[in-house]
Amino acid sequence: MAERSADWFRQAGRDLESAVTLLNSDYFEWSCFISQQAAEKAVKAILQKLGAEAWGHSISNLLQGVQEKINLPPDLMNGAKQLDRYYIIGRYPNGWSAGIPADYISKEDANDAIGYSRKIIRFCSDFLAE
Repeated sequence: MAERSADWFRQAGRDLESAVTLLNSDYFEWSCFISQQAAEKAVKAILQKLGAEAWGHSISNLLQGVQEKINLPPDLMNGAKQLDRYYIIGRYPNGWSAGIPADYISKEDANDAIGYSRKIIRFCSDFLAE
């Protein structure tokens, strides 16, 4: 398979920009989900660069694969776990006992998700630049 880490990373950046746009449009649940997607794609870019398998959508699981090869900052995994929560509950009503994701996910949640995603993307950017 061709090594396409640059493509994965470019899309991660676009996803993060989209998450900010969604935040500014009051689509907080989608901002959280797209923040998760941005971080996921950035981590997959590292795994691509390392020639490792990048399968699944859990950022924390993907980072465990990265951690086998390079050292990670201690707080990166916490942000990954926070973002992992939004993969399902940011999109589907059945992630909640009643209502829709927009009833539960706040602007503060979206700001936090964007912050976690930015931190992961920054780490990945630094690694890929080496």
